[in-house]
Amino acid sequence: MVSPIASTSEPDGTRRIEAVLICGGQWHDFDYARRCLLAELAAFEQVRTRVFEDYARIDALDAADVLITYTCNRVPDAAQSAALAGFLSRGGRWLALHGTNAAVVRNPPTAATLFSTPPIPEEVTELLGSRFLGHPPIAPYTVTPTEPEHPLMRGIGPFEVTDELYISELRPPLRVLAHTRFVGESTGFADGHTTLDEPRPVLYLKEHGPGTVCYFTLGHCRGRFDLQDLGVPDLGEPDRGSWDVPAYRTVLRRCLSWAVRAAIAP
Repeated sequence: MVSPIASTSEPDGTRRIEAVLICGGQWHDFDYARRCLLAELAAFEQVRTRVFEDYARIDALDAADVLITYTCNRVPDAAQSAALAGFLSRGGRWLALHGTNAAVVRNPPTAATLFSTPPIPEEVTELLGSRFLGHPPIAPYTVTPTEPEHPLMRGIGPFEVTDELYISELRPPLRVLAHTRFVGESTGFADGHTTLDEPRPVLYLKEHGPGTVCYFTLGHCRGRFDLQDLGVPDLGEPDRGSWDVPAYRTVLRRCLSWAVRAAIAP
């Protein structure tokens, strides 16, 4: 069993750490993801976590030491983007999970594809280091460490997940710590189709002066009733995706430790 990079129960000072968790959007089981993330954060006794569904509470962002986001279709406006940039300029650590970089629009029935992925604000793409374009149908794929000796990936070999494989527009420089490969169609999406056999980042770091974004694209999950607005009344059973994969949970725990403790050099 792979251990986290550090014990999360050991105190490292007396100052309270202000964490903001933004978790909300469409077509995912945000209740499940929220519970899992809060359970992991509860292991850090200094952390006080405030939870929101979007970026509207600029006052909370201004006071945050740590930011964790798990969203889909929650796009910051200009003022909120400025607050995010300010957070990073103060040396903040932003752990962006799964659909944080995604804006997805359901097309009208007459369109050639089911979904479009319109641009998010350029400053947000630059902050995050990527913008979601599409993904192929959910199926198993292999995640391979790109920097196997980095503390976030040390001791983790290639592992298989059944998750959304993100095809994204990238904004380098990125320090890619884990990747997968894919060539083909993002079925149902207007974009995200590729003929290039090149690494697709799954976990990367994006530096912004003293601050850093850590983006982890895994973590798809859906409850039975999360797709009703797409005409699927009941999936029959929950889809937990990577959340049931031990390697994913280990890396996620390390990413949270990186964000909370600033224990890993970017």
